[in-house]
Amino acid sequence: MDNPIRNIVIVGGGAAGWITAGLLAAEHNADQGVLSTEPKLNICLIESPEVPIIGVGEGTWPSMRLTLQKIGISETEFLLCCDASFKQGSKFINWRGAAATAVQGSSQAVTDSYLHPFSLPIGQQELNLCPFWLPHQQDVAFADAVCQQFQLAELGLAPKQIATVEYSFINNYGYHLNASKFSQLLQRHITEKLGVRYIADHVTTISQHLNGDIASLTTREHGVIAGDLFVDCSGVRSMLLGEQLQVPFISQQQVLFNDTALAVQMPYPMPDTPIASCTHSTAQPCGWIWDIALPTRRGIGHVYSSAHSSDSAAEQQLRDYITTDFGAAAADSAEFRKLTITPGHRARCWQNNCIAIGMAAGFIEPLEASALAMVEWTAKALSSQLPANRAVMDIVAKRLNQTFLQHWAQIIEFLKLHYVLSQRSDHDYWHDHRQSSSVPASLLDALQLWRYQVPSAQDIRHNDVLFPAASYQYVLYGMGFQTELTGSQKPSLQRKAQQLFHENRQRIQTLTPLLDDNRTLLQKIRRHGLPTI
Repeated sequence: MDNPIRNIVIVGGGAAGWITAGLLAAEHNADQGVLSTEPKLNICLIESPEVPIIGVGEGTWPSMRLTLQKIGISETEFLLCCDASFKQGSKFINWRGAAATAVQGSSQAVTDSYLHPFSLPIGQQELNLCPFWLPHQQDVAFADAVCQQFQLAELGLAPKQIATVEYSFINNYGYHLNASKFSQLLQRHITEKLGVRYIADHVTTISQHLNGDIASLTTREHGVIAGDLFVDCSGVRSMLLGEQLQVPFISQQQVLFNDTALAVQMPYPMPDTPIASCTHSTAQPCGWIWDIALPTRRGIGHVYSSAHSSDSAAEQQLRDYITTDFGAAAADSAEFRKLTITPGHRARCWQNNCIAIGMAAGFIEPLEASALAMVEWTAKALSSQLPANRAVMDIVAKRLNQTFLQHWAQIIEFLKLHYVLSQRSDHDYWHDHRQSSSVPASLLDALQLWRYQVPSAQDIRHNDVLFPAASYQYVLYGMGFQTELTGSQKPSLQRKAQQLFHENRQRIQTLTPLLDDNRTLLQKIRRHGLPTI
């Protein structure tokens, strides 16, 4: 029990396995054994050559910049190797339905659309601008009033300049990326630069100690692999945590119904086609379509509820969507890959000496791209709180499991918020989403509260949150939610709010002519690279 944790075995590659391996090695094996007799950790990643990468999770949060920095990958190398582009948030199209009304004087190009940007409202640390925007909500969209990213992203502009240092920004950003190429880059860098051992083999059996801990794995070609701590990144199979250790799976399909997706990759009709700055999420009768723009192609998919739609109907809606930009011939010849989703998560992510990361721990649906964010959070938590020995492992596991469940509760609540606020009436799918029996009680309470006060940090029940209060504000008021405030604001605060609104408008005017569009900046990066510190 007092023996130090020395040998970590990761089962499964993909983004989850390699991000975990990279963060562990970067934090705990910084000297690669040069200043000591050996690295602190022996990290081994086993990946079955028979299991393909799903390759659909192609959107990240801004947190990915810090993850890549920590692992030691150049941003220029990442962008070029992974066919990556800049993501500045998520644009929601046709979600409001009957609630949509024209916003006079706004820069919104489409009436029923809004942006959930990655930038916080201007002056967020000084003042919550929501109460001061509400009297003007018919004149300007909330995100447009409080955030420069709204208009700049609508114009397809990049979040930085060619002179901006790697991973720094003018507007906060994440990425759109090729998931397969991303895993290949991570594998190459982490094995060559960080000393992680890679085994391409198939796990055949799992052995346990009498206390239930995993003792070792047996592989077809490499025999027995023993370890002190095992990380399950085996995807939806959850080979270690779910199958072997029998940690229960908690279904969330009664809350979020989507359980099927059709995916396709569409090359651009012209090589100079503009690259969108945001993930586009377009509502459909029984689900929604994602549209992720990379430099060479767009990843497009339709996620829907099989209880509300047939596969053929969903396929036709996806072909109709593709026809708009690519033409009927391209849409008719497109071949879709069908994916099955089981929305939910494990009752805990850490059991005995095994922790699950990624889809092995849970997955709901692609809305708001929370999957990779949860991979990053869990891997960083494991690395920063890595137990010194088995004797204290259960204490660390208990704490991490508590936060794990808190994060899933917030993800479920936040995703459900998008559906509850919609007033679409074209199918029972939307009506069923609004039934109170399918809505978490915490969200029902919050919606009742927000009818009379704006969302604030006090509404978030725990620390280290995935979605801050500003995210709720962007979605609520983007969807046309009405908050009826009573009383008036102090004149000094009104003056401060007007100053911040003015600064936001000025900032937009200043940056618009200075920023390249996404494709132009990526071409400059290919020629010159981004500057390093």
